[in-house]
Amino acid sequence: MAQFIDRRLNGKNKSTVNRQRFIRRHKQKIKEAVSDAVNRRSITDTDNGEDITLPKSDITEPAFHQGQGGHRERVHPGNDQFIRGDKIERPPGGGGQGGSGDGDASPDGEGQDEFIFQISKDEYLDILFEDLALPNLKKNQVNRITEWKTHRAGYQTAGIPSNIAVVRSLQQSLARRTAMSAGKKRKLRELEDELTSLKSCEPAKPLQEKSIKEEIEEIRAQMRRVPFIDTFDLRFKNYEKRPIPSSQAVMFCLMDVSGSMDQATKDIAKRFYVLLYMFLNRTYENVEVVFIRHHTQAKEVDEHEFFYSQETGGTIVSSALKLMDEIVKERYPTNQWNIYAAQASDGDNWADDSPRCKKLLTEALLPICQYYSYIEITRRSHQTLWHEYEKLESQFDNFAMKNIRAVEDIFPVFRELFQKEHS
Repeated sequence: MAQFIDRRLNGKNKSTVNRQRFIRRHKQKIKEAVSDAVNRRSITDTDNGEDITLPKSDITEPAFHQGQGGHRERVHPGNDQFIRGDKIERPPGGGGQGGSGDGDASPDGEGQDEFIFQISKDEYLDILFEDLALPNLKKNQVNRITEWKTHRAGYQTAGIPSNIAVVRSLQQSLARRTAMSAGKKRKLRELEDELTSLKSCEPAKPLQEKSIKEEIEEIRAQMRRVPFIDTFDLRFKNYEKRPIPSSQAVMFCLMDVSGSMDQATKDIAKRFYVLLYMFLNRTYENVEVVFIRHHTQAKEVDEHEFFYSQETGGTIVSSALKLMDEIVKERYPTNQWNIYAAQASDGDNWADDSPRCKKLLTEALLPICQYYSYIEITRRSHQTLWHEYEKLESQFDNFAMKNIRAVEDIFPVFRELFQKEHS
């Protein structure tokens, strides 16, 4: 009987295939665990994976076994309390099986803990943002639609005649001829010096002179046979195509940091924007992000200041909308950019400013935006800003609004707002 021994070295990623198969098999449970983990993680914890706990009943392997077969009637002696179909209550406290605790004890004294599976950062983000996309993106062909531009990229040894680099080819030819002739030229000079010395010495040595002359002629013939240019010397200009974005998208993040936004509300808003920022960076390459904070005045800030600045004040929401409109007109022409916006607030605003916000959105922003989402973070009843925005939801298909009441609502609301549209 032949025996085959596999002596190939195992690579460091030898279990990758099995790992991906396991993730596919338990995808739904892992997605549920990842969704729960979003609410537990810190808003700054974006560089780590996650420990996923799966119930032991969900990871049992299927197995073939011999069934009982047929129809059997059994009589158990000593039963005078139950008939067929009765439900037997579980004994309190485990019924003496494995102790009186509340755990899931096994009647035979043995069992298995729940399975803990650790996924990497990339796997965590892939599962987290699966089935999500920027709404209305396909309509403008932003996603991975690129044009190609030709650029010079050095030289190559093969190509078409029209791409011959004459100067580089002559340089290669000169270098080759120098390398092939240097030794012969040195030998030729030595022989010529020796011939000169023989001619000047007495008595004459005609045989030696003849031999040296023949050797000199042979070396000169060899040097003449070195070709001026060879196919080995030819160099051709190399060109490569580089992708350039055919269209671009920008996401405006508008966050209310007024005094009415307490620390818990700001933390929820930041969690939402961290999710959005991670989603954009993970999924798209050609999306810019503009951060705007506002109280009575709006200001464009960088990423660090957006998430960590402690500035606060009164509330005038329209200041952020005006600043967004100015930035769009100044830097993002609508014929070249696709405009997206996500606004987060607790809904508190000056009463006379809310109609102004509605007017700005109706006349300036919504006609140029691909998608505008408003998130109100509050447990109390909605105020004028929400009621004014409700009128827009029925008029514009590219406007959406959601209410977040607690931390556990963040990810479900995020998925609803950016759910991928299936054709």
